[in-house]
Amino acid sequence: MLFSPANLPYWIFLITGILLFLFMILMGGGEAELDADADLDVETDSDVSFGNFLGWAGIGKAPLLLLLATDLSLWGVIGWMLNVWIGDIAANQQINLTGITILFISLIISLFMGRLIAEPIGKMFAEFSEDASSDRLVGCIGNVNSVYIPAENLGKIGQVDILDPKGNFLTINAVIPDWATIAPQRGEKVIVIELKQQIYLVIAKDSVDEEHWLNSSNSKN
Repeated sequence: MLFSPANLPYWIFLITGILLFLFMILMGGGEAELDADADLDVETDSDVSFGNFLGWAGIGKAPLLLLLATDLSLWGVIGWMLNVWIGDIAANQQINLTGITILFISLIISLFMGRLIAEPIGKMFAEFSEDASSDRLVGCIGNVNSVYIPAENLGKIGQVDILDPKGNFLTINAVIPDWATIAPQRGEKVIVIELKQQIYLVIAKDSVDEEHWLNSSNSKN
């Protein structure tokens, strides 16, 4: 049953996933190119289902190559296990369970587990490759993960989920500068403007604070 022709698709998925993992390691952590400005927020009612599915599957939560490698590897292993176990049960109980049904069930389970596994692995890769003094996140856009982002003079910090220019998913500590007039709330977009003593300064995206920052940057140039 292990090398049954019915298991051929799952062997292909597993081998492809392993090869992607090897390629990711050789390429230095699988820092696949993703759009740091990618907007998975739901804008219209017709996009609700698709947007929710992307978030549920982990798109934008981990490097895409890592997520794909994890999903394919899990699909191969889980699909093979279900094909053997459920296939035997169905045969003994004379249940008409098609291979397509097992394929679909294993895909759903793999997508769910893939996100849970790929997200922390992606964070570990990012931590290993991250330069704490780097300003590579300046100009990147993220989403507020905490209740709000406090001002830097309050001695508190907020958190922002962000994709760096190489596609690594990061959660960074952030505050707004003292001159900012808007304190971004949970789920709102912010733009990183500076790294200051290991804490990032951010401002609300598409706001008067962003206009002020852009004008100040242009005047310095």
